[in-house]
Amino acid sequence: MDLGLSGRTALVTGASKGIGAAICRELAKEGCRLEMVARGEAGLAALAKELTKEFRVEARVHALDLAEPANQARLADVACKVDLLVNNAGAIPSAELDQVSEEQWMDGWRLKVFAYINMTRYAYSAMKARHSGVIVNVIGTGGERPDAKTIAASTGNAALIAFTRALGARSPDFGVRVIGVNPGGTETDRLVGLYRQRAKQSLGDPERWRELLTGLPFGRPAKPEEVGALVAFLASDRAGYLTGSIVNVDGGKAARPA
Repeated sequence: MDLGLSGRTALVTGASKGIGAAICRELAKEGCRLEMVARGEAGLAALAKELTKEFRVEARVHALDLAEPANQARLADVACKVDLLVNNAGAIPSAELDQVSEEQWMDGWRLKVFAYINMTRYAYSAMKARHSGVIVNVIGTGGERPDAKTIAASTGNAALIAFTRALGARSPDFGVRVIGVNPGGTETDRLVGLYRQRAKQSLGDPERWRELLTGLPFGRPAKPEEVGALVAFLASDRAGYLTGSIVNVDGGKAARPA
């Protein structure tokens, strides 16, 4: 399906692997120019080179740690020029209240919450002036069903859901759309590593990690490319009447009774 994104420019954070890399691949496939942001320069540059060769699109890299406000500000000029902003970088510690220090709260929120807010501030002002643009925030289902066992992440995601809904309800007045995507468990390197560790502890063999997935919807986690395809669709004019909405990509898990 041609989504009509060819020639548009997208800024994607957390772009070097996992969901971010899948988003970049899907947008490149649709003909988008890419501004790719992540901390690790080598992985980011390798992916950009691959996408440029495969899809013949321009892909520029920005090796920056967006937990630092100064690095967020360094991207302001780039953010002001893009047609699409995808906030995706960041992970917040998953633990109970007395297991997460104030420093860990602040570190996680600087990247996953305040970087989202600041990057949106930069892009949104310019999009308002042009009367066009789309912002997609990749958040997480923990914000829909907060859990004390993951309190810092649940609270941060809930804040971003509220932020997305509030701004997305106002943004049509200026020709801009703001949307959220909530991935549930997704088969990234991080998730596989966690399941391998659990399989080693419970089954004695990390290679048996897939045996621990049977309780998930469809017996598996989401695939990064499924999230990437959804983000590309939401960014396109085919989803032109969607704003202020949050789409869960969790196999229906958030809608099930607790």
